[in-house]
Amino acid sequence: MNWFTRVRNSLPFVAKRSTEETLWVKCPGCSEMLFTKEYEDNLKVCPRCGHHGRIGADERLRQLLDQGYEVLPQPEVAEDPLKFRDTKKYTDRLKQARAKNPHRDAFTVGSGVIEGHPAVVGVQDFGFMGGSMGMAVGTAFCQGAERALTRKCAYIVATAAGGARMQEGILSLMQMPKATVMTRRLKDAGLPYIVLLTDPTTGGVTASYAMLGDVHIAEPGALIGFAGQRVIQDTIREKLPDGFQRAEYLHKHGMVDMVVKRHDLKRTLASLLDYLQPKAAA
Repeated sequence: MNWFTRVRNSLPFVAKRSTEETLWVKCPGCSEMLFTKEYEDNLKVCPRCGHHGRIGADERLRQLLDQGYEVLPQPEVAEDPLKFRDTKKYTDRLKQARAKNPHRDAFTVGSGVIEGHPAVVGVQDFGFMGGSMGMAVGTAFCQGAERALTRKCAYIVATAAGGARMQEGILSLMQMPKATVMTRRLKDAGLPYIVLLTDPTTGGVTASYAMLGDVHIAEPGALIGFAGQRVIQDTIREKLPDGFQRAEYLHKHGMVDMVVKRHDLKRTLASLLDYLQPKAAA
C-alpha cells in the first residue's frame, strides 16, 4: 500500500473502494477466481465447476422458505455446565463465535411455507463452532419438531456439523437420543421428516437425526460420514475408493435418496411435501 492510499483510507469523508478481497472469491473446488457478486447471485455455487459452497442459517432459510416466515427464538440453556477449558474457556469460545454470527448458537429454526406447503425448517450452521451439537442445538432441534407437531406439518432439517460439542461432554451426547425421540414423535403423528445433508455432516449428528429422515436429500459433493476417512483407512488397513463419503457415492450405495442441486432444492421439497404432507394440513 503506497502513501497516497494510506492517506486516502484514513480520511473519514472519502468513500473507500472495494478491495480485491471483497470483489473476488476463490472457488474451493476448482480454485478459479470468481466475482463475489456473481458467486452470491448463483446461490454460492461455482458457475465453472458446480462446487456448492457453505452458507449460513439465514441464507438457507431465505432460499427454502417463502417470504414472511417466522424465525423461532433460540432456547436458553446452561452455557458452560462443565466449566470446560482447553486453550481457551468455553465461554470465551462462545463469545467469539457469537461475534461472527447473527445467532446465539448453531441451530436456527424457521416456520413458514414452501411454495404454499406449510413447513418448519431447521438449519445447522457450520460457521458457528463447526455446527457442533451441544445442548442449545439439541433443544432447538426439539423446539422445531414441537412446532411442526403443533402446526401438523413437515419438519425439514438441513444438517452441517463436525459432530458433538466436546466442551459439553456427555451432555452433548445426550442430545442424540433426545432428538431421536422427537423424530419418532413426528413419525407417530404421520408427519414427514425430511433431511437435507449439506457439507459437511459428520460425527454424532450423522449417528442420530441426520440419518433418521423419511427422505434423505444431499447437496452435490457434500461430505457425509461418521468417522473421518483417515481413521477408517488406518483401521481397516485398506485404501478407500474414490469419492468415498461424498454425496454421489452414498447415493449410489443407497444411503441417500437423491442428490439435488441447490437451485432445485426448493422445487424438489415442494414436490415432496405435495406427496407426503397429510392432506388435512396442506
